[in-house]
Amino acid sequence: PASECGLVGVKPSRGRVSVGPDLGESWAGLSIDGTVTRSVRDTAAVLDAISGYEPGDPYTAPTPPRPYAAEVGADPGRLRIGVLDHPLFDFQLNHPESAASVTETARTLERLGHHVEIAWPERLGEAAYADIFPAIVAVYTVADIEFFERVLGRTIDDSELELDNMFLRALGRTITSSAHVANLSWLHAWSREVVSWWHPAGAASGFDVLVTPPLAGPPPRLGELSGEGAYDKLRSILAYTSWFNVTGQPAISLPLAMSSDGLPMGVQFVAAPHREDVLIRLSSQMEAAP
Repeated sequence: PASECGLVGVKPSRGRVSVGPDLGESWAGLSIDGTVTRSVRDTAAVLDAISGYEPGDPYTAPTPPRPYAAEVGADPGRLRIGVLDHPLFDFQLNHPESAASVTETARTLERLGHHVEIAWPERLGEAAYADIFPAIVAVYTVADIEFFERVLGRTIDDSELELDNMFLRALGRTITSSAHVANLSWLHAWSREVVSWWHPAGAASGFDVLVTPPLAGPPPRLGELSGEGAYDKLRSILAYTSWFNVTGQPAISLPLAMSSDGLPMGVQFVAAPHREDVLIRLSSQMEAAP
């Protein structure tokens, strides 16, 4: 949403923002509430207001050493930044304007004094991921629809669902409980290896930030993601964000580019777990850059 609307959108670290009191987690911790704002300053201020532990939360992120609002305008230092400008799966859209937006952002980062190189965690392209992540979403889609059926007091027919949700419910119903647990375990192990690409705790090696597009290409036209093949169309453009829902890392989309036909295109920055402070400092620096 932020990328397509020329806004600043942040996805905080897992556990940073409580989903209580009605829920302990959403999508097995893959989904978390963040902000969509007009500026980095507003993003930091709202994140300060909504962050923190609530009684009974199953997990929480460490409390930052100072308010995020204090990071706006703070010097980020010289960061080591990796760049990924193309999708890693064949079914995803490799759009030249997405690549161009990241390339131009990388040039700006270099002008600001950061070390920038073409690099990313190799396991992001793991073939099994392309099937396991949707399987998790499918199981929770079944549960979500059943929740609404209880609220309505009746069953929800396939004809009442958008085609992607209809597909995911059908898929979710085929997944056994043991397969679901095995999928979660696979994603947990995969996440440990992916996150090790960023600065491990106390280590001098590793990267500070990864830069990617948030979306494969400019905003799609209204109706383009509906109808036959809706699920495949969605998967083709959602090429860069789900990884960090799974790892629980903080990410931010900044309005740093425009498409050739004048539509907003964001650029995504991803930091190590619990390092929203790094993202806010760097985003504030980019916001002020020519």
